[in-house]
Amino acid sequence: MKVSSLLLGITCIILTSCQEKKAVSADDALRAQAEELAHNYILVDTHVDLPYRLKVKHFRLEREYLGIPVSTKEGDFDFERAKKGGLDAPFMSIYIPSAYQSKPDQGKALADSLITMIEGIVTAIPDKFALAKTPQEIEANTKAGKISLPLGMENGAPIGNDLANVKYFFDRGIRYVTLTHGKDNQICDSSYDTLNTWKGLSPFGEKVVTEMNRVGIMVDISHVSDSTFYDVLRIAKAPVIASHSSCRFFTPGFQRNMSDDMITALGKNGGVIQINFGASFLDSLARINKDLLDSLEKTLEAKGLSSKDSAAQPIIDQFAKDHAALYSDVERVADHIDHVVKLIGVDHVGIGSDYDGVGDSLPLGLKDVSDYPNLFYVLLKRGYTPADIEKICSGNIFRVWNKVIEVAGAPKA
Repeated sequence: MKVSSLLLGITCIILTSCQEKKAVSADDALRAQAEELAHNYILVDTHVDLPYRLKVKHFRLEREYLGIPVSTKEGDFDFERAKKGGLDAPFMSIYIPSAYQSKPDQGKALADSLITMIEGIVTAIPDKFALAKTPQEIEANTKAGKISLPLGMENGAPIGNDLANVKYFFDRGIRYVTLTHGKDNQICDSSYDTLNTWKGLSPFGEKVVTEMNRVGIMVDISHVSDSTFYDVLRIAKAPVIASHSSCRFFTPGFQRNMSDDMITALGKNGGVIQINFGASFLDSLARINKDLLDSLEKTLEAKGLSSKDSAAQPIIDQFAKDHAALYSDVERVADHIDHVVKLIGVDHVGIGSDYDGVGDSLPLGLKDVSDYPNLFYVLLKRGYTPADIEKICSGNIFRVWNKVIEVAGAPKA
């Protein structure tokens, strides 16, 4: 009897061990699949703020500075980390601060300088980077092993009051324009402003949207007020994008994110919402606690480390487990994707991280452009298929972009 009990106990231990090994093995397989998908599918991120970060840091194109976009511990983006994460086409945000709303000539000059900077990087490092003005060019660049740098202008202020500037920026390579930023401008009202100057689009703004459809620039409704969004849908002849927004469902009262009604209307328009990774976009409490961050920084400093050091990651991970209020995380980004899918389906969601634009508020598991596979791993665990993930990576934004090109090329009435 004792022998039988002992054998039974040993058998249970062996079975438990085997089950644990199978679970670990299955988890490892999912992680390997996530890595594979990130590198097999074209991955587009519609909002990376590298240009303005480099501008602020007085980037120059002399030979000794070329390492900045290739390999650096600063910021969230460089070539090496992008390759590790499978990123093929980060839209370079030509960001124009709200201070330029009343100075369109200066805003246009700033936009030109940022575009010229990206062109200079491509010219100086042609084996690694290439410009891209269509999805087809991104596909060709990816096959050649290069990272594409398509351009999107964040804030329509540089258009000024001259409709011809829409075509001007198209010719310079801009392929989406975020109609405004933090303040109402000459085009429309901002979600961050309280003036409600135009109660949506201005009369000139209606012409801008029509002209963007005519020349083939995607209309970006991130940053705009709710009334502006509905005005855009009323007159747009092509699908629109939210280049870096998330779901207001998780952030009640945060007008910068999209409400369920807006997301539903976006789906009917055929558009796509690209999920922002910033903590304030992911959670109403943002899960950022300055005192905890200071405590973590001091812990790392005591060990001679910074948050960018690989040796710091285990410390950060353990700290996060011990302090749940520290950051948002990759699971919450997946929650936003789930919410969009539940409302309008998997054909209308993608990635617009806002890397280099949201500081230290990035979620655990998505701290820079090397981390996209972590998101795909979570999505695979939740039952998303490889075909779903391909749509999220690039299929959906390419569909919208190609439709915008098609509408622009259609015969005009």
